[in-house]
Amino acid sequence: MDRPALLGVSPSTEALRLQIEFAARSNTKVLIIGETGAGKEVVARTIHERSARYARPFIAINCSGIPDTLLESELFGHARGSFTGAYRDKAGLIRQAQGGTLFLDELGEMGLRMQAVLLRFAESGELQTVGSHGPAVANDVRLICATNRDLHVAMENSAFRRDLYYRLNVIEIRVMPLRERRADIPVLLRHFLDHAAAAHAMACPELSAETEELLVQYKWPGNVRELKNVAERLVLAEFHRPVMATDLPWELREPPPRYADTRPSAPAPTSSAGTRAESPATIAMWERFAAGEDFWTVVYHPFKRRELTRDDVTELIDSGLRKTVGSYRALIFKFNLSATDYKRFHAFLTQHRCNLPVFAYRHSGRRRHDPPSGGMSPDVMKLRPPTTEKWGDELSQGRVARNYRVD
Repeated sequence: MDRPALLGVSPSTEALRLQIEFAARSNTKVLIIGETGAGKEVVARTIHERSARYARPFIAINCSGIPDTLLESELFGHARGSFTGAYRDKAGLIRQAQGGTLFLDELGEMGLRMQAVLLRFAESGELQTVGSHGPAVANDVRLICATNRDLHVAMENSAFRRDLYYRLNVIEIRVMPLRERRADIPVLLRHFLDHAAAAHAMACPELSAETEELLVQYKWPGNVRELKNVAERLVLAEFHRPVMATDLPWELREPPPRYADTRPSAPAPTSSAGTRAESPATIAMWERFAAGEDFWTVVYHPFKRRELTRDDVTELIDSGLRKTVGSYRALIFKFNLSATDYKRFHAFLTQHRCNLPVFAYRHSGRRRHDPPSGGMSPDVMKLRPPTTEKWGDELSQGRVARNYRVD
């Protein structure tokens, strides 16, 4: 059996290989953390293939693609008649992985009830089939989990169980995004070009030096998965000459998208007039708000589709707080939201660390002698409750709506 290879020559990849070898020497649980498309499943498969369980099954399941009501049955199996549609007994994935490895991808998307069920299995290794009244059966299965979420933020928002986190996080492996291991890009690119050419029975394209440099400098928000797709696209284009920079997809030729740190950035320095230039993306979003669209349409859904980055959202919030002199309550009306959307809006900002401290905006507003409304209309001022200052402070510190989760 061919064992999977982790490609790359960067220091991060070399360190990752050492972590994999360390994890493969034992049967303990592993938690893999990294962005979407960074190669978390490749790491999990490599651990399995280099462990003593390599001859046994490797079973992978995406927890975000199955509702909790069905996920329990998929993992633990069910007895006939245990629920509508259960016409026969079914062995779950845990039983199918007996002696091998069970890989739970997108662990952070799992609901709280399912987390409690998984906790019991993670602690005891005992399997209780759904609808079965017999005793629990012990199973020899290694758990490897992966997530692209910040589980510490999820725990703070009561969206992920702390006891489950500490049960699963015996060995933690972080897979660095592709933009932080650029030395791997030429190696991966050549591998995917050769693979796509062989798969489609076409010639492998040759890249010009300028093209290769542009690909190395690109930010790759989709990480290795995006790089693989671009390589296949270049093969299918069937160039009969070296691929030039102008031949690349437009999104690679445009200035690369900015990526935010995992922490919320502080408000950018302002000029003596108290203003600063806004990016075209922020200007475009404000124009859509002016046209009547709301925050969920303009920001939330594009962010979930990864069309906007955390930096984009943080810059918009910065711009909005400068307009409202640090009032989050007033900001939701500028985003065409109702007062009942406040908790959901706050939960989204807190979950993705886009909420900003309000003191600097209020201090700046007082220094410029702005009116207390920060330019808000009288209608908005009427809707603004007397506890706005308190709510703004609590939102900036992440203390509001901890139990509210934005799916």
